[in-house]
Amino acid sequence: MLHSALGFNGAITAPHRAAALAGRDILEAGGTAIEAMVAAAATIAVTYPHMNGIGGDGFWIIHRPGQAPVGISACGQAAALATPEWYAERGHTDAIPARGGMAALTAPGTISGWEMALALVPEARRLPLERLLGQAIAYAEDGIAVTGNQSVTTAEKLEGLRDVPGFAETFLVDGEVPAPGHRLRQAALAKTLSTLARDGLRTFYEGPIAEAHAAWLEANGSPLRLEDFAACRAREVTPLTVRTSHGTLYNMTAPTQGVTSLMILALFDRLGVTEGEGFDHLHGLIEATKQAFLLRNAGLGDPDSMEEPAQAWLDDARLDALAACIDRETALPWPHKPKDGDTIWMGAADADGTVVSFIQSVFWEFGSGLVCPETGVFFQNRGAGFSLAPGPNQLAPGKRPFHTLNPALAQLGDGRVIAYGTMGGEGQPQTQSAVFSRHVQFGMDLQQAVTAPRWLLGKTWGEATTSLKLEGRFDPGVVEALRNAGHDVEIIPPYSDMAGHAGAIVRHPDGLLEAATDPRSDGAAVSY
Repeated sequence: MLHSALGFNGAITAPHRAAALAGRDILEAGGTAIEAMVAAAATIAVTYPHMNGIGGDGFWIIHRPGQAPVGISACGQAAALATPEWYAERGHTDAIPARGGMAALTAPGTISGWEMALALVPEARRLPLERLLGQAIAYAEDGIAVTGNQSVTTAEKLEGLRDVPGFAETFLVDGEVPAPGHRLRQAALAKTLSTLARDGLRTFYEGPIAEAHAAWLEANGSPLRLEDFAACRAREVTPLTVRTSHGTLYNMTAPTQGVTSLMILALFDRLGVTEGEGFDHLHGLIEATKQAFLLRNAGLGDPDSMEEPAQAWLDDARLDALAACIDRETALPWPHKPKDGDTIWMGAADADGTVVSFIQSVFWEFGSGLVCPETGVFFQNRGAGFSLAPGPNQLAPGKRPFHTLNPALAQLGDGRVIAYGTMGGEGQPQTQSAVFSRHVQFGMDLQQAVTAPRWLLGKTWGEATTSLKLEGRFDPGVVEALRNAGHDVEIIPPYSDMAGHAGAIVRHPDGLLEAATDPRSDGAAVSY
């Protein structure tokens, strides 16, 4: 049985072990949790490219002792040319293409988030960028061993990616899917990362790298231009927050679904469930998820376009009313329209008490699939989720797309701080609720809370069904009880990618650090 990694000096967890080790090395060198996370983010962009990359977006929640948590929203906005009319002129009136240049319509924000996060580290103690990006550069130059997860995902998504400019040359081998263990080199990406290390992160948005990207994108049908890169800057935000009987929970602001994750746990807290892993636990969280998703789907989007701020959804009276709608014995009829997305979540903590929850994504696997051969960067397709029809999600210049991404953090009543999260699009809030409730509410070991069987209401990873999916390790009696309550149950493999790649870090008041990783991923949790 796996157990949490324990230590006092530092901790990091990531869904690829190379990223965890890169962050560990920075912590051992005296770096902060923020710097360790930048090193891990750069490394995992190289070593887990089907899940994320520097051509995507990122979000941070950072806890520092004695200070309120800080949020960083590194969410790129839609290009100045991106309008329904622009797409209509090019033959697209119903939907934005999901792959290729036209899908790459929002600026990649994650590196601007790294830059903003590093600015929180006192300059006198900040490690040089060359050190932080060194491991990522080495992996890009020398090559990565392709994981089984990358190989399988590439094969599954190949039909939509094979002919996208730059994809085959970068991620295929003589036109074929690389086998697990194949050495995949990314020389152009190594050069780009080396330039960023030498000249500064802002050069991703202003200078030769940005010029190369703007030219390549325009040549391949994207509305993004050089001015859109220059305008891309992360924003410091105040995280959404809700109090439960266990402490104060934080998550990311709109346009992410962070409010959904907070609502689920706040609604479940109101149900007063006292025992984990039984019908009341699973049914309660699933029904809380439905209430949160209904509100999310009706009104969540760019905060400038919402009828009311997401924080208002967390008012006690609103939550009390929604909790009263939950039937403790019978399932609410489903489905609803799901949201897609693939991602990585990572957490880090240092001996000084800083705890970081971070998430980075290109939306679908490999994003738009469009890879700039000069830089080795592929661009997200997050903007493909915009609508071309009138409504709250209609595409407009400068608009921020809906994000499934939501890094979670909580300050518990007993003095612990927990950072937790997962990839998995529609499943992110659900997996967060599973890990949090198991560990915090019902006292399960942190690693066991991540390892334990999970569920997914709705679809993710391209699955067409909107059933309640249960990993095949649940108590048969609980499964039968859920079916009898009206849940449309589907059994999935016992350690399924559909259940996400989760992780968590806990800092105790005495300085003890716990870290957990997901056996469903290729990750590692290190605490020393």
